[in-house]
Amino acid sequence: MDKSEIYNHLGEDREDYFNAGAPPIIATSNFLFNSVEEIRNALSYKNGIPFYTRGVNPTTKILEKKIAALEKTESALAFSSGMSAISAAIFSQLKSGDNIISINKPYIGTNKLMKEILPNFNISTTFIKGNKIKDFEDAFKKNTKLIYLESPNSWTFEMQDLEKIADFAKKNKLITIIDNSYASPINCNPHVWGIDIVVHSATKYISGHGDVMGGVVCSTKKIIDQIFGHQYKVNGGIISPFNSWLFIRGLRTLEMRMKFIAENTPKVVSYLEKHPKINKVIYPHGKDFKQKDLVDKYLKKPCGQFSIQLKTSDKDEIESFCNKLKYFKMACSWGGHESLIFPEIANFGNEYFDESEALPLNFVRFYVGLEDSKFLIKDIEKALS
Repeated sequence: MDKSEIYNHLGEDREDYFNAGAPPIIATSNFLFNSVEEIRNALSYKNGIPFYTRGVNPTTKILEKKIAALEKTESALAFSSGMSAISAAIFSQLKSGDNIISINKPYIGTNKLMKEILPNFNISTTFIKGNKIKDFEDAFKKNTKLIYLESPNSWTFEMQDLEKIADFAKKNKLITIIDNSYASPINCNPHVWGIDIVVHSATKYISGHGDVMGGVVCSTKKIIDQIFGHQYKVNGGIISPFNSWLFIRGLRTLEMRMKFIAENTPKVVSYLEKHPKINKVIYPHGKDFKQKDLVDKYLKKPCGQFSIQLKTSDKDEIESFCNKLKYFKMACSWGGHESLIFPEIANFGNEYFDESEALPLNFVRFYVGLEDSKFLIKDIEKALS
């Protein structure tokens, strides 16, 4: 299916809502029925009939159809946050006594889930580097049921060979889950390579405006139906119809935004790679990235995130650089219109942060938004002077 059809037409049955150009926000909790037979039919999710918004909502259904088509999966479910989507996907595949193989240092919320919450349910996690298939083979146990991936992750951008891992998982009857937020559905489709479940923090690129939170789980209809009947309806991480509508709006411009970011970010990276005050730049499409083969295989175009390591290790100098940036604002998220940084040094002294897993103090994560590269380079130049 052509992406233009997905963004602008798929799921939008305009004759059902007065031929309006934008879909309506169906802001209701209940849906009303005229007979016992009607309500009986609606009680079955497989019929797809709206019954209660903590289930099927027409506005949200449009979003889910579009995301599933972009990710090339049979189905999708939208959640109230990325962590709600990740938690639902993980819990849906596990029971007490099971083991997960996960890449080292996943997203901080996922890390906390695996280290602090899952053990309460007698579910263990084996953390591995994951850049070689042997890492997975060595970590495999009789009770391993799930492999969890981020390729790349969103700080140091290590990648995994999705196709080889999917083959290994299928031979051993394991389910694979990947957080695909870094690449977006535009630049990588892990399901095509054999990954079972793809999750997104839709808050990032899918929204693109920094004004809404949500998450998505994409998979086969069988897996999505399973999650819908249990983790989705029971745990209550339900996205509001208004937020679904905002994500539909964001999808209209997703490909254009990603194209601009793909052209813009390497220019900023190239400037930093040559700067005498920068020790190194970590970027999948940067000149010194070590996994070029995986980048070429799995990432269609450059994305907007990278990290730098300053040459200085002086805390005051690190903070001064960050504070002097005027147009790169400081924030924890990314994927919107505004360019952002997150300095690793800000984590220290935070009780939520495990300092044993810290990167060097002089690491700063950058996200390049929709400002012109020359404009952003001038901002960095002034901060480094």
